[in-house]
Amino acid sequence: MSHQIFSPNGLGLIGSLMLCATAALAESEQGVVVELYTSQGCSSCPPADELMAKLAQTPGVIGLSLHVDYWDYIGWTDTFGQPGFTERQKAYAHAAGEKMIYTPQMIVAGGARVAGNQPGEVASALAAVKPSPVTLTLARQGDDLVINASTTQALASPVFVQLVHYTDHAEVEIGRGENAGLKVVYNNIVTSWQKVGDWSGVEPLQLVTAAGGGPVVVILQTRAPDGVGPAQIVAAARLK
Repeated sequence: MSHQIFSPNGLGLIGSLMLCATAALAESEQGVVVELYTSQGCSSCPPADELMAKLAQTPGVIGLSLHVDYWDYIGWTDTFGQPGFTERQKAYAHAAGEKMIYTPQMIVAGGARVAGNQPGEVASALAAVKPSPVTLTLARQGDDLVINASTTQALASPVFVQLVHYTDHAEVEIGRGENAGLKVVYNNIVTSWQKVGDWSGVEPLQLVTAAGGGPVVVILQTRAPDGVGPAQIVAAARLK
């Protein structure tokens, strides 16, 4: 596991991003995706979970907590853990030529890979993300979600369209393992992540898919050179 010191100075950098960001005026909000790979069984994760609470309130940032299951053997089964999230993290590592995965890790816009409990590194990665040429909007139509996307310049490669459901927040009292006795608040807890379509990145996209209720995120992401793993996220939007 990652054991690193939580730096309050980095929180100031995140705070400055909050001041500089402009909240979306449309019904849906477009933003930069930050994926936190975390576990209730990892003693280094609570500071990263606290940082995610701040990111979850940052305009222009879409923070998502993905709970992995590979620390369950220590003695506490993560109540939000899913093997699919472990596989997604492994796919990122494989695409980057890395053999190890760890928690807490944040992946920014499908590219930069940083320690999740280092706010300064996370802030720097966010600041380095270039503006997207894609405009992505979401709207509800009953239980369906209408996804519209257009771009000012053709994308270099096609993207796959992903639909993410998440829970705003939950508090968990951890009974065993490295965090035994702690009550931890988790934010933007991903409950499902699925592919719902493809887009060439040339002509405008309109896609209608079943979504149900609750907050959702749509992510347009390229594939890694291996043709399997995830790579750059070209656009993402959230609808609460």
